[in-house]
Amino acid sequence: MITNTSLEYKGDLYPSKIVSYEHEGDSIFFNTDNKVILKVTILRDSLIRFRFTTKGYFSNDFSYAIDKTQLHGYNFLEVTEEETYYQIRTSKVKCKIQKADVRLSIYDLNDFLILEDELGFHWEESYEYGGNIVKMSKYSKDGECYYGLGDKATQMNLKGKRLENFATDQYAYQKDQDPLYKVVPFYIGLHNKQSYGIFFDNTFRTFFDFCQERRNVTSFWAEGGEMNYYFVYGPQMQDVVTTYTDLTGKPELPPLWVLGYHQCKWSYYPESKVKEITSKFRELQIPCDAIYLDIDYMEGFRCFTWNKNYFPDPKRMVAELAEDGFKTVVIIDPGIKIDKDYWVYKEALEKDYFCKRADGPYMKGKVWPGECNFPDYTNPVVREWWAGLFKELVADIGVKGVWNDMNEPAVMEVPNKTFPIDVRHIYDGNPCSHRKAHNIYGTQMARATYHGVKRFAYPKRPFVITRSAYSGAQRYTSSWTGDNVATWEHLWLANIQVQRMSISGMGFTGSDIGGFAEQPTGELYARWIQLGVFHPFCRTHSSGDHGNQEPWAFDEEVINITRKFVSLRYQLLPYLYTMFWQYIEEGIPMLKPLVYFDQDDTQTHYRNDEFIFGNQILVCPILEPNAVGRRMYIPRGEWYNYWTNELFIGGREIWVDTKFDEIPVFVKAGAIIPKYPVQQYVGELEFDELTLDVYFKNGKEQSAVYEDAQDGYDYKKGRYSFLSLRNIGKEKELIIQLHKEGKYITPYTKYKINLIGLPFKVSEIEIDNEKIEFDKVSFEKNNFLIIDKEFNELHIVGE
Repeated sequence: MITNTSLEYKGDLYPSKIVSYEHEGDSIFFNTDNKVILKVTILRDSLIRFRFTTKGYFSNDFSYAIDKTQLHGYNFLEVTEEETYYQIRTSKVKCKIQKADVRLSIYDLNDFLILEDELGFHWEESYEYGGNIVKMSKYSKDGECYYGLGDKATQMNLKGKRLENFATDQYAYQKDQDPLYKVVPFYIGLHNKQSYGIFFDNTFRTFFDFCQERRNVTSFWAEGGEMNYYFVYGPQMQDVVTTYTDLTGKPELPPLWVLGYHQCKWSYYPESKVKEITSKFRELQIPCDAIYLDIDYMEGFRCFTWNKNYFPDPKRMVAELAEDGFKTVVIIDPGIKIDKDYWVYKEALEKDYFCKRADGPYMKGKVWPGECNFPDYTNPVVREWWAGLFKELVADIGVKGVWNDMNEPAVMEVPNKTFPIDVRHIYDGNPCSHRKAHNIYGTQMARATYHGVKRFAYPKRPFVITRSAYSGAQRYTSSWTGDNVATWEHLWLANIQVQRMSISGMGFTGSDIGGFAEQPTGELYARWIQLGVFHPFCRTHSSGDHGNQEPWAFDEEVINITRKFVSLRYQLLPYLYTMFWQYIEEGIPMLKPLVYFDQDDTQTHYRNDEFIFGNQILVCPILEPNAVGRRMYIPRGEWYNYWTNELFIGGREIWVDTKFDEIPVFVKAGAIIPKYPVQQYVGELEFDELTLDVYFKNGKEQSAVYEDAQDGYDYKKGRYSFLSLRNIGKEKELIIQLHKEGKYITPYTKYKINLIGLPFKVSEIEIDNEKIEFDKVSFEKNNFLIIDKEFNELHIVGE
């Protein structure tokens, strides 16, 4: 019988008063008399880490999420002691830490309160598993909004929601169903025109409550581990997202073909069926760059094998597909079939690479091959072995990309759909149970896959896609939103999910166009294509159980709409490639919700549908059947209707008429949009002209075009071309200034400049201060001119 009441007490525990502090370099340690230590680390003037321990010392500091290649540094740091609090000041913010209870508050330098602890850090001892359940609560300001948290199937603004992070295989999930496949414990708060971010770097099952339980309190907690979070100050949302993306890392540039259109199904087999699909794309002139093989290409669903009845000579087939412009992408799952005659299983068994239960036996679970064991990807030795397995697929057979699925990890025929929590993991030298490793299992699989594909694809760039991910996975892989459903509601969800992933650091994301489960109507598929071509990752995928989902599975009208919009994506490839370059160089998300684009306009705070594609194209999908138009919000500024070139003044909601073969698309006034000719696949055509659509604006606007060899690593040696384009519009004059960086020589020699919205009739053209006759630049009907690309300044003068 326990008589000690302190042992019986299982409620919340709190830090007591601070008794001392030490300042060591970029860190300040605050010690309480009940052994709580708060370590505050200043990574940048606007990036502060708060790390708590309740045991008087810190465990090994290790994170899979943080990009260790990033260098941090601050400009100013001052620590002062006042009567009731300590103050830490940087050149951007002030942090006050109360002596009585370690509660903290953060202000800007004008003493505006950005974020304030309510109960602050507290914890509950976990007697069942050991360690702590760690908790944090903060006050929510009047009108405060919340965004981010990765792949959540709910409204853009998370105010009033409670959400859970535990990577879960959720087949045919519904609106507001949670948790899903990905874990991104990062959110953005916005109030009083000030943005900040919180990244709770804890891989245990975590929860976030955005004022659901109590209207004025937001909180987050985890079932184990440390209270370890990063505060990111804006004050603009752009600054928050960029800083967080720098912290957790960015991908390398993909080959340009990856940004084309992809076709997938569970499953295309045998070889004759694959060839039938690819041939139909070429016959119908619908551009496509990638064809996917799902689990049926394998021998009994054994990874790294081929079913020779379906694919008797995969190397020949992959080469023949490549000749027609198709890159082959294959699926690889984590479950390794228990089969003593299966070489991958035998290797892993001999080397002791599989995950084990607490009492010693290997973790066993059923997935597609039947009973399987599962590699421990948290072991660096296992990751190296796994990477080596891709030699035959990539180097010998010629596969161009690998798709990791079922890596939450998903297990069939068990109530919780995953590993038991007693499974043990190496965790890169920090041994732990599956409670801690579950949320990062998929990321570590994708990491090992990435290193294997990169090694054997060299000197070309790798392509990897994963279903499950934790913060930082974007360094290795792209992703998609999982097993969605062919419904209008899921079209609405796909739009929000990809926007949210973009501002949560994982920009290279898309959805299964048309829905994975069930069968779309032709109208729904067409509307989904019209949205999907404006997502960074663009792939049709379906379960195949409910019918066919190729563009020609519907009617002629849907075929034509698919061709029109996929062709538009291929025209916009230089624009999309530039978006990606800015994402990896500067951490700028490729898709921008309206609140990101203009947080000072409160009308943007609850918008779900509209988004900015890149920096200068506004897209609003049609999300319901039988629509002949829709109401949408045009953000502040001037915008041209892409289809009609009609100019609109923003900052208001308007009705936009649409046809079945259109959705509302607008271009920012002053933008210069680069376009390629339509190709059936990347690299099909050699062309001598880059089209620049120039939208007039009375004022100034900056645009950019990034290009390189479209694959390989020469761009890292300076062999790229980055054009800075400045558009200056006046009452009777248009000036285009061009500045080029980089050593790459683009293969085309001319620009075809489309002049859109000119308010005057052209009377004179000057190139680099030299007057040019109209016939020398093929100037026609006040519409476009063709000029040599080697110029610095173009003047177009009106009457």
